[in-house]
Amino acid sequence: MWATAGWAAAALVVVSLPRWLPGRVVALRGWVFTRINGDESIPVPGDLVGVDRFREVYSHPAASGRSRGAALSDLFWYWLSPGPEMHQEHLEEGERYDAVALATRRILSVPRARAEELTRRCVTRALRDGQGRDRRGVVRLRDLTMPAWAEFSYELVFGEECPPYARDLIVGNADDVVTSLKCCGLRHMDRRDRLTAYLVESLPRLRDDVRRELPPGLTDRERALYLQGAFFNTAVVQMSEATAHVLMALAQHPEVQDRARGGDDRYLDQVISETLRLYPLFGIAHRITTGEIPLGEGAAIPAGSVLCFDYPSFHRAGFPDPERFDPGRFAPGHTPVRELNHIPFGMPANRPCPAWRLAPLMMRVAVREILGAYRLDSTAAHTRSLPNRGPCLLTPLGAPRGPGHRMTLLFMRFRDDWENLWRSLVQLVLGTYMVWDARRLRLCERHFADLSGDAIRS
Repeated sequence: MWATAGWAAAALVVVSLPRWLPGRVVALRGWVFTRINGDESIPVPGDLVGVDRFREVYSHPAASGRSRGAALSDLFWYWLSPGPEMHQEHLEEGERYDAVALATRRILSVPRARAEELTRRCVTRALRDGQGRDRRGVVRLRDLTMPAWAEFSYELVFGEECPPYARDLIVGNADDVVTSLKCCGLRHMDRRDRLTAYLVESLPRLRDDVRRELPPGLTDRERALYLQGAFFNTAVVQMSEATAHVLMALAQHPEVQDRARGGDDRYLDQVISETLRLYPLFGIAHRITTGEIPLGEGAAIPAGSVLCFDYPSFHRAGFPDPERFDPGRFAPGHTPVRELNHIPFGMPANRPCPAWRLAPLMMRVAVREILGAYRLDSTAAHTRSLPNRGPCLLTPLGAPRGPGHRMTLLFMRFRDDWENLWRSLVQLVLGTYMVWDARRLRLCERHFADLSGDAIRS
């Protein structure tokens, strides 16, 4: 009898694993990010800095250090290799950062009509398979949209249509980065190095075609790493993830999807804003304080602290029923957006996303193109980190949706539950290994130690 009860309890635990284990793994990842720097790490919002002072501390001039002096930087440099030392988001303040940031702004200064037309072309191609047929059936939305944003980024930079070989290199690089970042797989540096080699080899030929001047004073390899990090890694990954999040939200809220398909761009903008509130692209953004930040009444954040800004927590604070998807929160007549706890593209005073104006316009066009061709359905888990890459059923508009459609959705739900369980175990193992390996290699720490040594020798 006791043996039977024990087996029954064990079976119940196993069956329930998909419901609770994935969430625990996500929470553990957040805990690791905010604790990896030990006592120097300060979660924001948290006990020391509340939600009401999130923007104030984030915008403080002393919250400006980006990589140097944080153990957490070693982990992000590990995931972003090669070239984190040339990545705009990870460069410290100085002449090189100013030159790189200026080049990025110039490349992104494209007329709205051209950006929209380019987005349409790239998305239209992505919606067709290798035989030129319209895609349909079950897809992974991140996989569906990543080739489109790879082509978009290439043409944005070089001013010419992206060759299939270059697109595949960019997708291979971006997919490997985001897969390892989510601890769903280890790094494959050969995939990343192939893109670097292609860019180094191509830059002399393409130099006259680049729409805007690349940062001066850099070698071809440094320029290649800059482009790879900013445009063929971060831009491709974040635009693919953002688009997938919006489409997943629409797939799971059919009444919102039907209204968004009606052509009201203002409503679609509300959908995008609510999606980025509930599923922000940034989880934890860290900054290293370069000086003391006073908090009043004798309290202060000391220099050298690592501030871990928690976007999901901030985006949920102050909203009624914050877990509910409701585009109406951003409708005209409600609280102005600037007064909400909503900063999907970062803070203007502290390295906001350089594409903060362009990205929503491009997403709107991409989503509109897909909604104009398909009805979207999904029963899969929709989480901020999107480790399942956004499973979705695409049905051409006007096509019948019979019993087979419902069976497909049931299968998707069953598969996603157990994929979540297996993936969570994989994330625990691979994530633990990569945290250890990053601390062993100390890419960021060694980089700045070498710079200090060069300065002393000179």
